[in-house]
Amino acid sequence: MRRPRPARPLTARTQARTRVRAAVAAALGSLVAALAPAPAAHSSEGQVPVGDVRRMVFVGNNWDGTVDVLRPGTLERVARLDAVPDLDERMQEIATNPQRLAFFLAIREAIGEGNDQFVDDMYSSNDGRTLVISRPSFADVVALDLRTGDIRWRFAVDGERSDHMALSPDGKRVAVSASTGNVVHILRVADGTEVAAVPSGGSPHENVYFDGGRKILHASIGMVYSPLDQPELDATKQERVFQVIDARTNRVVRRIDVRRSLDQAGLTRLSHAVRPLTLSPDERTVWFQVSFFHGFLQMDLRTGRITRVRRLPNLVPDLPREAYLLDSAHHGIAVDPTGRKLCVAGTMSDYATVVRRDDLTRGPLLKGGTKPYWVTPSADGRFCYISWSGTDAVSQISYRTGRIAKTVRVGDHPQRIRNGFVAASLVRGLRSLGG
Repeated sequence: MRRPRPARPLTARTQARTRVRAAVAAALGSLVAALAPAPAAHSSEGQVPVGDVRRMVFVGNNWDGTVDVLRPGTLERVARLDAVPDLDERMQEIATNPQRLAFFLAIREAIGEGNDQFVDDMYSSNDGRTLVISRPSFADVVALDLRTGDIRWRFAVDGERSDHMALSPDGKRVAVSASTGNVVHILRVADGTEVAAVPSGGSPHENVYFDGGRKILHASIGMVYSPLDQPELDATKQERVFQVIDARTNRVVRRIDVRRSLDQAGLTRLSHAVRPLTLSPDERTVWFQVSFFHGFLQMDLRTGRITRVRRLPNLVPDLPREAYLLDSAHHGIAVDPTGRKLCVAGTMSDYATVVRRDDLTRGPLLKGGTKPYWVTPSADGRFCYISWSGTDAVSQISYRTGRIAKTVRVGDHPQRIRNGFVAASLVRGLRSLGG
């Protein structure tokens, strides 16, 4: 890897982006055509801090290529970090490689809604000195040094796009989904070395460490960018898997047949592409969202049986499936630490709501912005954080009241929100890294 260049101001990034777009725009049509595919919790955020650290909330601004660092509680912005300090180098590589260029442009048009995807997911190291970031348009994962803003290591994923990640509770491993590579890479956080590549289905997506970090619950979602969205054409969307990975051996030890579970529950027209998910405190129950469904499902994780279905309001009943954002009706769900309430993002209907676990009654539909796209519980368990990707904001929703307590502006198209740490000695210097 070449020596990373120092962080560049936003104006340099914008100029570089404009130059490359102008140079390659004429090639878009023919190159994208070549890509046509053949038919075919408890989350990992239970990190144990190491050393003198301060709790922070990290928000990935996907289209902006930045990460906002917020203080828990107040949501005051401590810093905005540059997630693409190597932008010029990566753009040069892409512009001179026809295959990479084709996928880069396809990601922009088909998945990024006309925008490049620079930050999908991120986790801080347990000592608060490194931020690991997946960058879809660059098909890589990087570790950003929180002291200098430089890239400590870079790992290029299989295929042409990186996606969701999960960090082991001990902070030593990060699981990264490679969207077109159909594998989950297990990397060492210390140096980016690959420990294993675990096979998945089409478009690997969500990863959640559980059982004290000994297992990973993983789901793939299939070809969500395909326009063949009607239930009768569901088989064309690639293989979709829901599986348990032994995090010690990095082998798949169990696959749950979600299609069969849905059919047995009489949900024969429901997609079996598992989207965001969250686990009960005892890890016996999993709540998850599926493509095109306004609501969520409850499953007994031991038996794989669907035990309850919660339909939530569809405020866009006349919207055709083909217009759904990457097949997402709802995208974002998180249970509070007591296991009593679920916070849900109604993506296509532009609302969030809190649902009681016992009787599945819901609170008011909350309108804090548009296109809510992720939910994460706060570290203290009192709130859930939700990203409004369409209006560049993040809200703090009270699990107790079911109401929005605070909303703050962030960067362009926030998606993933993660709790994490920054070393106490580095907090003051963060502002100088990205503004």
